Amino acid sequence: MEGDLIYINKKLRPLSWLYGLGVGFRNMLFDMGILKSRAYKVPVISVGNITVGGTGKTPHVEYLISLMKDKMKVAVLSRGYKRKSKGFVLAGKDTTMKEIGDEPFQMMQKFPDITVAVDKKRTRGIDKLTSGEYVDDIDVVLLDDAFQHRYVKPGINILLVDYHRLIIYDELLPSGRLREPVKSKDRADIVIVTKCPLDLKPMEFRVITKAMRLYPYQQLFFSTHEYGELVPLGSLGNLGNLGNQVSLESLANQHILLLTGIASPKQMLHDLQGYTEHIQPLTFPDHHNFSRKDIQRINEVFDSMPSPRLIITTEKDATRLATVEGLSDDVRQHLYVLPIHIRLLQDQEEAFNEKILGYVRKNSRNSILAKGKADRKAQGSSHTEEKPRIISFRNN
Repeated sequence: MEGDLIYINKKLRPLSWLYGLGVGFRNMLFDMGILKSRAYKVPVISVGNITVGGTGKTPHVEYLISLMKDKMKVAVLSRGYKRKSKGFVLAGKDTTMKEIGDEPFQMMQKFPDITVAVDKKRTRGIDKLTSGEYVDDIDVVLLDDAFQHRYVKPGINILLVDYHRLIIYDELLPSGRLREPVKSKDRADIVIVTKCPLDLKPMEFRVITKAMRLYPYQQLFFSTHEYGELVPLGSLGNLGNLGNQVSLESLANQHILLLTGIASPKQMLHDLQGYTEHIQPLTFPDHHNFSRKDIQRINEVFDSMPSPRLIITTEKDATRLATVEGLSDDVRQHLYVLPIHIRLLQDQEEAFNEKILGYVRKNSRNSILAKGKADRKAQGSSHTEEKPRIISFRNN
């Protein structure tokens, strides 16, 4: 049920109160305009959360990429967590995972026709992506994990909330897992409750909708994870040859080593248990860089398992495992990646897609409106300098 993974450490509440003062003061500075948020002429869509741990950001960003990539020129800008580089990096065909981080590298591999860049300073990153110096005519910028990055004022702010850890029942760090107070959800234009069970009852939809207490300008959606067929690790990055894929239905008699280095592996474990009872989890921290000792442990655990056996890992972990040294040949031959896709529930997909596409088309620099403004300016408009306007979903 919703909220079933929430644990509150009541002894740490005094520290949470102090943490809340700091977060609240920072947000107040932005609300008062002392710290400035920048708006951009290019459509900007932010996807993020206010909790520590996975809410499914990357699969939802990938959903947006799939929705728009054939209709417009898409750029994804991420912080590039745990990358070895600094500053702005524009991904190219020779860019490594260490240069941009595991999640941006995953998106670059899956969508080679889009633009992927990383920069801790998102304002600088957007400036470089839209300046024409690096790429031409970007129609929309997707900000990955940027709900707290308030120096950018996105046109659509999407907040992800884990069904199993609803923010309305959680508390601030360190007693809970919230990075910001629950009221920070008011900044969102769209709220998506993620990782919902497929059999979510209509009554639960209504209960959660009421409990979230959203404003009229905010829209609430519900999504769930769907899994594709298992893909051999060696096939990643080669979309034309995905190798011998394995269906989840064929796992019934397999012994599975579930190898993960993500924030919330419990949902994946629960889902895979519906296909086989023989699952041994081997869990590492989120964004974990596998050491020689870790690789040796993976080899030993897999070698001790009875046959038939298989290793399943996530797409994000696969970007790090693909280049590590020391994995045994047996491990590499049996190492498969589980793709994750997003599905919107309650027949909400069409409405969600129309909101996103409508916003981008209306505000794109290549739209009819934008071209009309450019034509008028070229014809000698009296305005010598057009001020950047705030492109807001709420005004559309």
